Amino acid sequence: MTRNPDETRARLLGAAFEEIHRHGFQGASLTGILARAEVTKGAMYHHFASKQELGYAVVDEVLKARLEAAFFVPLSERENFIDGLLHTMAKSMEERGAMLADLGCPLNNLAQEMSPVDEGFRVRVDRLFGWWRDGLAEGLRRAIALGQVRGDIDPEGVALFYLAALEGCIGLAKNARSVEMHARCLGVLAEYVNGLRA
Repeated sequence: MTRNPDETRARLLGAAFEEIHRHGFQGASLTGILARAEVTKGAMYHHFASKQELGYAVVDEVLKARLEAAFFVPLSERENFIDGLLHTMAKSMEERGAMLADLGCPLNNLAQEMSPVDEGFRVRVDRLFGWWRDGLAEGLRRAIALGQVRGDIDPEGVALFYLAALEGCIGLAKNARSVEMHARCLGVLAEYVNGLRA
């Protein structure tokens, strides 16, 4: 049987993401990760020195790629920035609404669980949130220049508020285990986003 190190590493990262999202990093079982990935402990240690290093890679690689696919790709599918932002919200609700109400946002879960106790996680999660926030702010600045968004807004402040509101909607819905609450909260956020139009 031919071994493919890249495929093994990718399977480990995917399995680790699933376990961490469902159980949290501290609750994620290394045995469960290995079983889900169908690899041995030796194979894991060939790629990652520890469970912690594997968790860091999940943030740096898996969560960043998932954020790109779930947010920035749908955002780019519309010429008008506000239309794009509303599109990302509707698409997320349609494709992941039930999962988010059940398990929450994987990035925010890690922020809540690990940032107070592990600096490596805190820095990585903060960097990813910052990348998301900066991308939003840059999109808002371009939209202002194109006359799509009001010129009297603070792009950085709006980006920060938008992310805080979005993550808050998901967090409240997760705690209530309510897709309906998630949808209602996103509906109010959509009204705010619509109010940014020029």
